[in-house]
Amino acid sequence: MLKRMFVAPDPGRARLRFAARAVLGIGLAVVVCGLAGHSLPGAVTGGLAALLALFTVADPTVRGQAVTTALLPVVGVPVLAAAAGLHDHPVARDLTFLAVTGAGVYARRWGPRGHSLGVFAFMTFFVAQFLHATPPQLPELYAAVLLSVLAAAGVRFGLWCYERRLAPAAAPPAPLGGTGLARITTRQAVQATAGAGFALVVGQLVSGQRWYWAVGATWWIFVNTASRGETLVRGFRRVLGTVLGIGLGLLVAVPVHGAPVPTAVLVAVCVFGIFYTAAVSYTWMMLWVTLLATSLYGLLGVLSPGLLALRLAETGVGALGAALAVLLVLPVTTHATTDAWIQRALRCVHACTAEAAARLAGSATADPAPRVAELEQLLGRVRLSVAPLVHPLNPMPARKARARRVLALLDDCAREVRGLVAVAADPEASHDARLAAACWRVETAVEALTAGRAEPLPHPAEPPAEPALVHLHGLERALADLAEPLRTPSRSRLVGA
Repeated sequence: MLKRMFVAPDPGRARLRFAARAVLGIGLAVVVCGLAGHSLPGAVTGGLAALLALFTVADPTVRGQAVTTALLPVVGVPVLAAAAGLHDHPVARDLTFLAVTGAGVYARRWGPRGHSLGVFAFMTFFVAQFLHATPPQLPELYAAVLLSVLAAAGVRFGLWCYERRLAPAAAPPAPLGGTGLARITTRQAVQATAGAGFALVVGQLVSGQRWYWAVGATWWIFVNTASRGETLVRGFRRVLGTVLGIGLGLLVAVPVHGAPVPTAVLVAVCVFGIFYTAAVSYTWMMLWVTLLATSLYGLLGVLSPGLLALRLAETGVGALGAALAVLLVLPVTTHATTDAWIQRALRCVHACTAEAAARLAGSATADPAPRVAELEQLLGRVRLSVAPLVHPLNPMPARKARARRVLALLDDCAREVRGLVAVAADPEASHDARLAAACWRVETAVEALTAGRAEPLPHPAEPPAEPALVHLHGLERALADLAEPLRTPSRSRLVGA
C-alpha cells in the first residue's frame, strides 16, 4: 500500500496538478463563503460542493466538463431543499434518501455526466444530514453551493485549465449492454437501494444521530464498481482506510481540538491527499477522507474518541449492507462481468489489426490509432474487473494464477498491437502479401475465443524478419496461449458463477 502511494508513476505530474488545483479551488470557495458572511455550516457545504465539482466531473472534453459543472446546482439545490424540508419527518426523509441513492446509481447509465450528477445529488442529501440542516438555513446553503461551484469552475476552467494543453482524453468505454434488469446499472441501483436500506435501519439502531455514516459507506462502496467481487474488495478497502484514518485522527486531529488555523492546514493536507491518491489507492483515499471528516467535526466542536469509534462502527454497518446486497439481491457475478470485458477487448484487438493491415495495404482512410486508445480503455476495465481475483485475500490460488496469466497475455496482445500500429504509421512501410493471411488467422483466433469454441488454436511458425509480420505472429502466439486459461474450467470462467 505504501508503494502504491509513494512509487506510483505520475506521467506529466497529472495527479500532482489535479491535487494542487483542488486545494486552490476549494480554498477559494471557502474564502468566498466567508466573505459572503456565511456561517460555519454554510462554509462546510460550500467546501463540499467545490470538492465534488473538482473531483467527480470527468467528461472527456473540457466543454463537457463545463456543462456538467453548470448542471450540478440544478441537481443539488432541489435535493438540498428536500433534505432540509424533511428534517422533522424521519420516515419521509429516509424514504427520500433511499430514492436519491437508487437514482444516483441508476444515473450511471448516461455515462460520466450521469455519474457526476448522481454523486452530487447523493452527497448534497448526505451533507444536509451531516449538518442537521433545517428550512431556515436553506437560503444560506443555496448561496454557498452556487458561489462555491462558481469559484471551483473559475479555477478549473479559467485560472488553471491545464487540460486545454493536453490531447483530448479518450472517451471511457460504453457500459456493458442489456435492458431492464439485465442492465448492470439497473441491477446495481436496486442493490444500492437495498444495501442502503439495511444500513439506514441498522445504522439508526447503532446511533440515532450519526446513522447517515452507514448509508454513506454503502453508497461509496458501490461507486465505480461493476460486479460483486469489485464491490466486496472495495468494501474491505473502505473499512481498512477508515481504520487507518481514525488512528491518524486520534494522533493528529483530536489534539488540535478544532483550533481554526491548525485545522485549516490539516483540511488542506487532507484535500490534497484525497485528490492525489484517488487514482492509485482507494484505501489511501479513504484514510484522507476519514481524517477530513474528523477535522470538520473538530471545527464543529463535537470531536471525541468515542465519535471516531462510532464512525468505525457505522462504516462496518455500511460495508455489511453493501456485501449483503451484492450477494443476495440480483447478483452481478465477477465471472459474467470479466467475461464481457475480455470479449470486448479481444474484438478490439482484431479491429486494431484490421485497421493496421488496411493502412499497410495503402488505404488512405484506415486509422488504427483510435482503436488503440479504445483498447487501452478496455484493458483498464478488464484489470478493474479481474482485481478481486488477484487480490491478496483471494483464497483460491489457482484462480488467482489463471487471472494473472490472462492479464499478462492480454498485455502481450496490446504490446504487439501497438508495435504493429507503429509500423503501419511509417510511410516507408511496405505491404507484404502474407499480412492478409496473418490478419485472417488473428480474426479466426478472436472468433474462436469469443464464441467459446473448443478447437485448439495453432501456434504460429517462426516469423520472418518483416516488422509487421513479427508483431502479427507475436499477436497470434499470445491469442493461442490465451485459449488455455480462458477455457479453464470453462469458457473464460475465471471465477465460479
